[in-house]
Amino acid sequence: MMLSFKSTKRVLPPGNSSPTEVRNGSSRLLYGLSAFISIGALLFGYDQGVMGVIVADSRWLHLTQPKNSWVTGAVVSLYDIGCFIGAFSTGFLSDSLGRERLISRILFGCSNGVGRVILGYGVGACAAGVPLYLSEIAPAKLRGRLIGIEQMVLNFGEMVAFWANYGLSYLNSNDWWRIPIAIQILPAIVLGVGYRRDEAYEALIRLHGTDQAIIEMDMLNQVLDVEKLHGSKSWADILTFLAMMLQSFQQITGTNSILYYTPTLFRKGGISDAHIANLATGGVGIVLFVSSFVPIFYFDRLGRRTWLKFGTIGMMCAMIGITVLQWHAEKFPGSKGNYAIVAFPDLFYICFNISWGVAAWVYPSEIFPNNMRARGNALGSASNWISCYVVAQVSPAIADAINWGLYIIYAGICCLAYLFVQFMLVETKGVSLEAMSLRFGLERRTQ
Repeated sequence: MMLSFKSTKRVLPPGNSSPTEVRNGSSRLLYGLSAFISIGALLFGYDQGVMGVIVADSRWLHLTQPKNSWVTGAVVSLYDIGCFIGAFSTGFLSDSLGRERLISRILFGCSNGVGRVILGYGVGACAAGVPLYLSEIAPAKLRGRLIGIEQMVLNFGEMVAFWANYGLSYLNSNDWWRIPIAIQILPAIVLGVGYRRDEAYEALIRLHGTDQAIIEMDMLNQVLDVEKLHGSKSWADILTFLAMMLQSFQQITGTNSILYYTPTLFRKGGISDAHIANLATGGVGIVLFVSSFVPIFYFDRLGRRTWLKFGTIGMMCAMIGITVLQWHAEKFPGSKGNYAIVAFPDLFYICFNISWGVAAWVYPSEIFPNNMRARGNALGSASNWISCYVVAQVSPAIADAINWGLYIIYAGICCLAYLFVQFMLVETKGVSLEAMSLRFGLERRTQ
């Protein structure tokens, strides 16, 4: 089969000019490849959403009889330990296997495993590998959009999990919950069926056109030669700190304290009917999916810092709203006003999706020099998962101890996240990967 390529405009590499902006390769191939690789995010999102309804279901509770909220938290959070190990390992596997091989082998091999830790390993490796792969095939002006597509697929997986649980929970069986857990193998099968310089050059031609590929490959070779002269891969760098903090804040601002335990949140907010709580949880899934289209079209138009600051303010307001309405439900049980709590997880995820949901994966995948990109991104992703584990493990116990006070804590962490963005992050909008060291001033440190 013959492939046709669009003509390309000649663009000077950065150094004495601005970063590359015009890359007119095969856009259909670029978007198609991005969508296919993002199937890994479908599994990621599905497993993020699948446990919330299950751990709140009376039949599951009767069958497993967890002794306390710490045990319930462990059932959910052990998956995150596997994700942490999987994400950390990508720093080594991505360099040896390549990005595409890593994603397909890990997913296909691990999601058919025997427990949430094993599944978590596959998902964690995928969560780190997919943004890394997308950032390296994307033009600078489209990195946010392509990783936004991944976020949209992830949220679609969460929505599917919510509604699958809602429908299957009506089955007259104590083992209904095994079905949504078993479904997780399907995305892995699809992706499973389906970085060497020669291969990289061929990929650049297909994605960006012949002329542009020559320019980019020449720039890449120069960057690799400079990096070899100035030392080996290192973890001890300010970029690693930024990646780890950004990924950690994505979690400790409370996203999975809502996502993992949405029906429980609604119950504590005064919605006592389990089916209504599950239905409202499905509504959250729809909001997650629909709002994820916003960054696909608009994330690259504004800076990363702008979206992060705006989203953080909205997330903080949502946490305060949840706090107030859970307090209201405690003081006025049975009040119709308690149903207003449904709006605030929706507000949280609208603000989260346009900011931390995308930026926390875009930023770490684009800021590192080529010789440490895989390992730096892996360490950032591992920080995300260990923070996710802490949130998933302690949130039920803290909620039992101080009730609505849990969300005041998360509102306070949102304030800290805003300060981090304001004073620590460097804007990377529109900067090519080859020119990123120039943006951070790293070339001056190596001279």
